[in-house]
Amino acid sequence: MTNLTAPTLDDIRAAARRIEGAVVRTPTLLSRSLSDMIGAEVWLKFENLQFTAAYKERGALNKLLQLSPDHRAKGVVTASAGNHAQALAYHGHRLGIPVTIVMPEATPMMKVTQTEGHGATVILHGAMFDDAYAYACELELERDLVFVHAFDDPAVIAGQGTIALEMLADAPDLDLLVVPIGGGGLISGMATAAKAIKPGIEVVGIEAELYPSMKNVVEGGHWPIGGDTIAEGIAVKEPGVLTREIIGALVDDIRLVAERDIEHAVALLVAIEKTVVEGAGAAGLAAMLAEPGRYAGRKVGTVLCGGNIDTHLLANVLVRELVRSGRVARLAILAPDRPGVLVRIAECFLQHRVNIIEVHHQRIFTTLPAKDTLIEVECEARDAAAVDRVIEALGEAQFRVERSLLD
Repeated sequence: MTNLTAPTLDDIRAAARRIEGAVVRTPTLLSRSLSDMIGAEVWLKFENLQFTAAYKERGALNKLLQLSPDHRAKGVVTASAGNHAQALAYHGHRLGIPVTIVMPEATPMMKVTQTEGHGATVILHGAMFDDAYAYACELELERDLVFVHAFDDPAVIAGQGTIALEMLADAPDLDLLVVPIGGGGLISGMATAAKAIKPGIEVVGIEAELYPSMKNVVEGGHWPIGGDTIAEGIAVKEPGVLTREIIGALVDDIRLVAERDIEHAVALLVAIEKTVVEGAGAAGLAAMLAEPGRYAGRKVGTVLCGGNIDTHLLANVLVRELVRSGRVARLAILAPDRPGVLVRIAECFLQHRVNIIEVHHQRIFTTLPAKDTLIEVECEARDAAAVDRVIEALGEAQFRVERSLLD
């Protein structure tokens, strides 16, 4: 048991009054297209529209506003390389409170400069997050600073819970909330508020399949933890102590979602809602798309909790989605290496109005006979059927074709 006290509905309502006007009251909107796809009434809470593009501002600000004048003057410290760092830096600077952020030495420079741009002092320390965290705790004692934990703090949890107040005010008929879980601060605050306002509401937590840390703790499981995930914001190895108690008491179910489903959700949100959401922020929608039967017929709300995704990563996700949908393809065409062959191949693409993006010949590093060549063609079509027709046409022209596929 922790000696921290879980926040109540009154604490969350007080937090809402405290932060009002200083954070964006983001919209909760019905998505008709996603509702049709899932077979449920799907409501989205657009927390990616906060100034720092993530819900973390709520908890950070609620904590900062409750500091004593002495602690406001001395400042706060935390360890974070993510959305919590930017939220604390931004509101600390706005309130005139010194903010020190400790990040691992390998933190991408973009994250360092973004956090410094919000007025914080960034210290790079240690190879791993645990090293940075330990050093931040040392600074807390040495400089008499207030440590603002990213999720295991009652004031932070209460701030995050204000999201549920807004969602139930905007969509009072919701009977199910689907909430991403990292350290557990968001779902702890939301479950506390939602269950107090509407006791019959169901709360389902979503973790990345590679990081089932809260599911392990709450359900006594032994799923492996670790790996590269697109959902960095919920890639937490050790969940909170207070949050695991709240989640164990109030959350009805914890589900795991695969990487390809998270990618699919990020791409769909761009295509359908015209909004950019990071992997962690799309985890709730990803779970619904992966298991539509679990949510069919329900009035479901989920939080798009952040929009801080690297642009290059986003580009990769969108192109991979085109590949999975069949609109972009890479074809390996085995052909005799003689004049006119490339023209014949190109005619097959022209005939079915499929655009050739890139062509690569492979004559040396191949097991084909010396008089043959491997021609790799990357192409784009209006739909998967057009690519299928090209493959059929190439076969009829006596070319052997293999298609590269994603999982």
